[in-house]
Amino acid sequence: MGMATVNGLETHYQWMQARDRSRPVPTVVCVHGLGYDSLASFYLTLASPVSSAGIDVLTYDLRGHGRSVRPPTGYRLADFVDDLEALLDELGVHHPVHLVGNSFGGTIAFSFAAKYPDRVASIVSIEAEPATEPWSDKMGRTFRNTIEAMGDDRYLGWVGETFGSHYVRLTKAAATVIRSTTLVEEVALGPLLDADGLAAISCPVLSILGSDGFQSDDLHAVQSALPDCRTEVIDGQNHSVLVERHPTVRTMLLSWIAEHETARFAFAEDGAA
Repeated sequence: MGMATVNGLETHYQWMQARDRSRPVPTVVCVHGLGYDSLASFYLTLASPVSSAGIDVLTYDLRGHGRSVRPPTGYRLADFVDDLEALLDELGVHHPVHLVGNSFGGTIAFSFAAKYPDRVASIVSIEAEPATEPWSDKMGRTFRNTIEAMGDDRYLGWVGETFGSHYVRLTKAAATVIRSTTLVEEVALGPLLDADGLAAISCPVLSILGSDGFQSDDLHAVQSALPDCRTEVIDGQNHSVLVERHPTVRTMLLSWIAEHETARFAFAEDGAA
């Protein structure tokens, strides 16, 4: 683990490199979601086994989350995209990477690919969608509902009874981020992607969704909006795909990278088996 100065902010990251350095290897960059999330979500699910398969894995805490600095302002989507670019530059990662984004992390990945198409080999989005007008409206409703719930002690009691004390702590941490920053006011502002912006996401995309998740009203909306997207739906699963179904996600991810890795970065197929 380490700390890097990214756009003037101390950013916490973990860089798990494949052991075999005799030839170039693919790089996966994991981007977590908002509020409750941190790089721990990937550390506890995908990072180690994917690295063991012969792949470099970079995870990091978004600004305001985990061990990264929490500035009072600066939470537009563009700020998160710029942070990702600066972190890759700081760590000397200049080749195209495979972005794996969970929830809002996937939204960051889409906007990053639209702005920097040459830096992205592919995207694996987990319960995520691009930053469009419908996304902005959905985020606004989600934030309003979340803020209202966090102010109710009965909600914390329900979280504890349903998910355990660990999730109570996560909920309180998310509430602290929301109340001490302008995250709620800024995130949904984008900038948003129009039709041309969506068309600029030219890399291959794998959209992994729960059948009962946030996109259950139209499970193929993301696929319809992007030039090159394939959708995989996990039946009976809600938004918590990464945490609850990570073995399935890991299998999909390794298969995806093996399928899409370029000749420049040889994939260790034996390690993925």
